[in-house]
Amino acid sequence: MIGRTTPETKTVGGLGLFAPGRLIAFSLPSAIAASLYATNVPIGAVANLPPSRLVVSAPKASPQINRQGSQVSINGRTLAAAWSQWQRGKSVRTGISDAGVAQTLGVELLNTGDLTKQPIQWFSGANRLILATFPVAPYRYLDITDFALKNGWQTQIKGNTLLITTKPARLADVQQSLQPWGSRLVVDLDRPTPWQVTQQGQNLVVTINAAAPPALLQRFPPPPPEPKPETEVEGIRNPQPPIPSPQPPVPNPQSPIPSPQPPIPSPQSPAPNPQPPIPVLESTQNQTTIRVPIPAGLYPRVFSLPSPNRLLIDFQPEAMVERDILWAEGIRWKQQYVAIPHQSSAKDSSLLDGGSVNPKSIDRFPVASLTINLRQRGLTLKPIWSNPNSVAGIAPLLRTAQLWQASAAINAGFFNRNNQLPLGAIKRDGRWLSGPILNRGAIAWNDAGEVKMGRLSYQGVLDIENSSSLPVLFFNSAYVKAGIALYSSEWGGAYTPLTDNEIIVVVQNNQVTNQLPGGIAGKISFPIPPQNGYLLTIRGKETSPAGILSVGTRVRMNELFSQPDFVRYPQIVGAGPLLVQNRQIVLDAKAEQFSDAFIKEAAVRSAIATTASGQLMMVAIHNRTGGKGPTLAETAQIMQQMGAVEALNLDGGSSTSLYLGGQLINRPPTTAARVHNGLGLFRPPGLRSPSN
Repeated sequence: MIGRTTPETKTVGGLGLFAPGRLIAFSLPSAIAASLYATNVPIGAVANLPPSRLVVSAPKASPQINRQGSQVSINGRTLAAAWSQWQRGKSVRTGISDAGVAQTLGVELLNTGDLTKQPIQWFSGANRLILATFPVAPYRYLDITDFALKNGWQTQIKGNTLLITTKPARLADVQQSLQPWGSRLVVDLDRPTPWQVTQQGQNLVVTINAAAPPALLQRFPPPPPEPKPETEVEGIRNPQPPIPSPQPPVPNPQSPIPSPQPPIPSPQSPAPNPQPPIPVLESTQNQTTIRVPIPAGLYPRVFSLPSPNRLLIDFQPEAMVERDILWAEGIRWKQQYVAIPHQSSAKDSSLLDGGSVNPKSIDRFPVASLTINLRQRGLTLKPIWSNPNSVAGIAPLLRTAQLWQASAAINAGFFNRNNQLPLGAIKRDGRWLSGPILNRGAIAWNDAGEVKMGRLSYQGVLDIENSSSLPVLFFNSAYVKAGIALYSSEWGGAYTPLTDNEIIVVVQNNQVTNQLPGGIAGKISFPIPPQNGYLLTIRGKETSPAGILSVGTRVRMNELFSQPDFVRYPQIVGAGPLLVQNRQIVLDAKAEQFSDAFIKEAAVRSAIATTASGQLMMVAIHNRTGGKGPTLAETAQIMQQMGAVEALNLDGGSSTSLYLGGQLINRPPTTAARVHNGLGLFRPPGLRSPSN
């Protein structure tokens, strides 16, 4: 949710993701659900491959999953990652989810338009390595069988865990340098070896499966303990002597390393840090941890290079790696910078229409997105929420997506953080879990891939026998206002009053059967008739409707929506405000009754959009280079710039979460707030050979 604080500890590690509000350049460990089988079968042997290039061809026959698990152990260090084994001919193949490969091994996923192959970079430079893909919903496994054998790794399975033992490696040197764009730390290694990345507070922590010589550890010792406060002994004050700060070591000569492209400056970009950050090295057995403070205004990128083998740890204003991966049939994962005119120059449309561009007149936003073909056979989009058995509850989208076994997901509508109830429309398969409010923006769709966006409101009319009618303001909603609201069995088995002194009217078979005092809010629950009935609650000081709705009164409920054609769709989710319609910006947050503070706030954003080709985009927009996230007006511009025909703003800020195949692809999961609901994308549960 916008304005919510986020935790200080973040976990990150190999795919190009966001720090809070910013895209950084490595992926994130996630808790991954999978079926678990116990075995001790090693990976099957295959022929040796040439050392210069590893290419794994896709299987020719449709393999079957033999075993699955949710943990990978690298030299005794256990991490959460989905893995599976399958049979191909006489060979047993082993795969790890693409998220798991990145987070446990340090692999970088490269662009691909081939569903059957995933190019990777891992101490390989321009010589790309290629792993075969094996998509089994909700994951996409990468076949590491030949990759492991080529690197001399030993693998076996123990219960739920895939054990990988690599050859011993050693750190040769660590070098520091300032760069025009920030700073660089170079870690020289004697061989390729797995590495993982985490972020703890303001420190980047890189764990390398390699031993460090004592001399190297002495060059980068842990900081001394904090000085103790002044003490007084027998009336004499004894101040602690000052502790000198460690000086950065003198860099040694190194082989040429390609520098990243200089970022486009932003008016808010901070000046580069005058000194490189001082790392701390700690080593136990064959594992070394490098802890580096992250300079203010800069963001880390960690990657590997060959000849000589080394890790590079860069800190720069723009660290996101742009990416374009055809992840599955009908699902494309992209990471890109989107430039729009700076607010003070927004009226000059020529800034983005070719020709010369003044870099200081534009803002660049890192954007992660999924482009989805809803007409692709087998793909379905559904609303999802944190607790399938209750309307109340919030949870991280990562957990909710895994609970529903979604392949992809994005957070969606607003909710009340106190009672954890939804605030806006949620309709799944024709059942209204929650009704629309305040004529806010919503998205509706069907299983044929037809999508509609617009503003949606509800006005019910309760016709009373031998009397006038009464307005019903809301149904199945946590939004409260004086008047009458309706709650049906889709809300749950019971209704608990949201305000004090409500009057509860029970209706069964179009007749009032009971009338009860609601008492203090949250204290008593009232059963909702499971069939042919509902509850009416009367809120506020105006109690005259209670006199009209006496026991035995016959009533008839009529439902009116602002867009009748909208509600014929079986799936609806409300959020807002509406951003784009017919390619034109139609933002009117005031009309959708959003607050001035919400309208003006610059924050991380989530959005959903359709394109001219009829595809759906799930979009997460993070902080601009050198500044904050977009305002609502800038969000509308970004969506228009990305080719949106229709676009809707979703809940944002710390709620912004974009999920794919077991991981969040836009931020460390520990920085993502709990949310009530989302949009989940589902793939067929059956297995599919990559060659099909």
